[in-house]
Amino acid sequence: MRSAILCFALGVWLLQRQASLPAWHALALMLAVLAGLTFAAWRLRGRWRLGTACLAAILAGFVWAASFGQWRLADRLPPENEGRDIRVTGVVASLPQQHENGVRFEFDVERAEAAVPSRISLAWYAGWRPEDDDVRHVLPSLHAGERWQITVRLKRPHGNLNPHGFDYEAWLFERGVRATGYVRTDEANRRLDAFVWRPAYAVERVRERVRERFRRALPERDYAGVLVALAVGDQRAIDGGQWQLFARTGISHLMSISGLHVTMVAALAAWAVSFFWRRRPALMLRLPAQKAAAAAGWAAACAYCLLAGFGVPAQRTLYMLSVVALALWLGRATAASRVLALALLVVLLLDPWAVLSAGFWLSFGAVALLFYVSAGRVAPGHWLAEWGRAQWAVTLGMIPALLALFQQFSLVSPLANAVAIPVVSFVVTPLALVAAVLPFDALLLLAHQILFWLMAFIEWLADLPIAVWQQAAPPVWAVLLATLGCAWLLLPKGFPSRWLGAVLMLPLVLVEPARPAPGELRLTVLDVGQGLAVHAQTATRDLVYDTGPQFSPDANSGNRILLPYLRAAGVRRLDGLVLTHEDKDHAGGALSLLDGVPVAWTSSSMPEGHPFREAPGHRPCIDGQRWEWDGVRFEMLHPEAAGYDAKRKSNDMSCVLKLSSAHGSALLTGDIETLSEQALSKRQGGRLRSDVLLAPHHGSRTSSSPEFVAAVGARTVIFPVGYRNRFRHPNEAVWRRYEEAGAQLLRTDRDGAVTVRFAAVSPGLTFERAERRRYWHGE
Repeated sequence: MRSAILCFALGVWLLQRQASLPAWHALALMLAVLAGLTFAAWRLRGRWRLGTACLAAILAGFVWAASFGQWRLADRLPPENEGRDIRVTGVVASLPQQHENGVRFEFDVERAEAAVPSRISLAWYAGWRPEDDDVRHVLPSLHAGERWQITVRLKRPHGNLNPHGFDYEAWLFERGVRATGYVRTDEANRRLDAFVWRPAYAVERVRERVRERFRRALPERDYAGVLVALAVGDQRAIDGGQWQLFARTGISHLMSISGLHVTMVAALAAWAVSFFWRRRPALMLRLPAQKAAAAAGWAAACAYCLLAGFGVPAQRTLYMLSVVALALWLGRATAASRVLALALLVVLLLDPWAVLSAGFWLSFGAVALLFYVSAGRVAPGHWLAEWGRAQWAVTLGMIPALLALFQQFSLVSPLANAVAIPVVSFVVTPLALVAAVLPFDALLLLAHQILFWLMAFIEWLADLPIAVWQQAAPPVWAVLLATLGCAWLLLPKGFPSRWLGAVLMLPLVLVEPARPAPGELRLTVLDVGQGLAVHAQTATRDLVYDTGPQFSPDANSGNRILLPYLRAAGVRRLDGLVLTHEDKDHAGGALSLLDGVPVAWTSSSMPEGHPFREAPGHRPCIDGQRWEWDGVRFEMLHPEAAGYDAKRKSNDMSCVLKLSSAHGSALLTGDIETLSEQALSKRQGGRLRSDVLLAPHHGSRTSSSPEFVAAVGARTVIFPVGYRNRFRHPNEAVWRRYEEAGAQLLRTDRDGAVTVRFAAVSPGLTFERAERRRYWHGE
């Protein structure tokens, strides 16, 4: 059975790697083959039976996931309904999330004027929005479970796609959100019902009330959001800075609903009921205490999982506890590995997209490691030795997965977890849960104070220079080899040659990604939405040209896109950082980037008094600056020194950089407009000729004049634009102008990050959306 379940999981995973789904008639054919394999497995014996059963399980997982995929893809927003006002009626289906400009929430659509998906993600903005003709939005009070009639403007799910980056579209697809948008100003917007009864909405309303009560009891407290996350699973209540602290110390799993917390709640409930039951002979005669305790533990775990939002770690633990509780109820012994396998099967039957989540692999992997190191032991040792063995197993065994998924792991994690696990799981979380049920604010204040003391220790660990190991994304073969090495190292004491496991892990940390050869250049135009960020790499040097937009006070392209990308690419320091001008869609991530990676020097056209001018080794970008790295020539072509005194428009002060190698050249133009293009053409002449051009000002109608297009003569033009951006970049006339010039036209909203290789071997272009194409991308 365990082999069949693992093969079923493999089939589900294989389906989620597909660029397109098999059609319904192909699925029908697969079902026929599956029936034949199942019949053959039933009739065969020996090895043939096992092999046939495994093939059947793989095909069953593939077909099961494909059927779910087809069903979810059918719930879509037609292209003709993008960007138009649609009146919908439905229910607020999730916890409303406040942000600096308004509130975000998920909305279950019951009726609509046009075809829209059944679940959408909406933002309701307070304040001014230029695309709404400066009409004031009045933000109402929203609560989970309310029925509303609202006018919305929607678009199909779309996210940035970069090498080793987060797939936002996959995350939305897994959650069943099939369109995103915002609420428009309309006098007809109104609340229809204060509450719509449905179990899911009732749970969300309870979660919201607990969250609001915690916020009232702990106003302006640093770790109120952590207590909210522990009680109701609202991870967005924790700010980005705290998540970075938890990641550096390896305790992120404790600051949200984890399997350990669910198990603890179940164990406490089971113990309390067993204690009470054994002292009531009448109850003992009706039902054995063991069965009563099993039922109580399961009920408590189920209630906590519902209150916590039913995430993958909570699901996994609940299903495992369900198997154990059922076995105790029926009086049957169940192997630990069988329990884990059955939990895996139930998770994938209910949610085939769970394999897309990092939490799925980390959660099941951690429990599998604990079972692995405890298997076959005749008798348990001292509790402290058992605790240390478990910590060692999880710390060592999760290294391959953490480096593959996040390119980092915490070196202080064993010490941080040794202190944090008992404090958070057995003190803070129980206090938070009791406070969620009983109206005693003193419990919350006590829990917060204990958490405050704990965080002082955690912050000290995080500040240690050796707190985190960071490296490039390892190749798949190195991850698989290291996983085998971990398994070998964790074999029982006395097993021969366990040291070979460490040897197998060496490629994981020693293999570096390939860099361009001397004289070659790799240029990556990142997909940052409506903004610009470019990474230029030579044999030994790295330069970033612009840092993309700022999304919110805590989130920007620097910390969300550039830093993870650079870490995965193996870039530990930048040899140069150029900010073209001060617009937020180009400079929004600069400060985060400077905080996250050492930079040798910076250059920009920022005005006097701008904070960026205080950056290390800053110098104004001026026409005539030149340098050479590894046989690649860099030339600053704009602005002129006199331009700093003329107080020109910010866009026309953009730093224009030309990169030339033996295998081709590229011209990076920032946001220059027609005036600067004319000056460049007159001043630089033939030096503007380039093979690749970054379209000026995202392809706006105020740039890319015919004279400039002819002067550059680029064979490839890249437009860094956001999906359905409000500026409608690139302009249609500009697009046609480049088409008529015979250039290959690329755009980051359609192609994702674009990598250009100027090389002797394997030159050309790589499009991230083509490389990572999945069936939910760009329907």
